[in-house]
Amino acid sequence: MSTEFRYPIRIYYEDTDAGGVVYYANYLKFFERCRTEWLRSFGHHQTDLLTQHDIAFVVKSVSADYKRPGRLDDALEAGLRLQHLGRAQLQFEQWVERINPDGTRDTLVTGHVKIACVNLKTLRPVSLPDWLQSQLQLSDAS
Repeated sequence: MSTEFRYPIRIYYEDTDAGGVVYYANYLKFFERCRTEWLRSFGHHQTDLLTQHDIAFVVKSVSADYKRPGRLDDALEAGLRLQHLGRAQLQFEQWVERINPDGTRDTLVTGHVKIACVNLKTLRPVSLPDWLQSQLQLSDAS
């Protein structure tokens, strides 16, 4: 599985600490935004999955390795690669890169995230719907 997805992010004052550096926990928000937009790229919205299919995606585990600081006004790009697609679980490799004015990139953080598909009412793991499982498998075959 090697298909990548990327999503642009701009660093605002609210994303930074008192020193103008991106607060470390905000990178997890950037990872989340990237996964949400990745799902949207397939035509699926979290609210539709919740209301029409009674499923939600929850983080089972996350790890992050911070390499360089992001700063106020930086243009960033969050990315992901689906590493494993199971019946009820997805595993992602994720990263955030700074896009420098000269076009070069600096990796700021890398991470791994495991997501579980759960029933909204019971919050217990359930299999991904067949139609979604098939669509995600097809996307990674390209």
